[in-house]
Amino acid sequence: MTKKLSIVRFKPKPEHFDEFVQLLKARHESDPAMTDTKIMTTDEEVVGIVVRNTKIFSENVQSGVEYLNTVRHMLQEYDPVNRHTIPMTGDLVE
Repeated sequence: MTKKLSIVRFKPKPEHFDEFVQLLKARHESDPAMTDTKIMTTDEEVVGIVVRNTKIFSENVQSGVEYLNTVRHMLQEYDPVNRHTIPMTGDLVE
């Protein structure tokens, strides 16, 4: 079974940092498609790491965009091209 690994970088506004971490954690815990997830923080960023089955990947990506729209106000833009996230996704090599 092929799996996808996604890494998404977020840069919360300082006043929303802790709240954003908690909301992202709750999203990961409540979504059955996200069976293998991690959240990493640095001083300024939150990084979500998710492994998903390739078959449900496209459905799950759409729900991710919908989620982003609910928390976008908490995030700083990286730049005009990336806007509020810097995503990377590829096939997981096991």
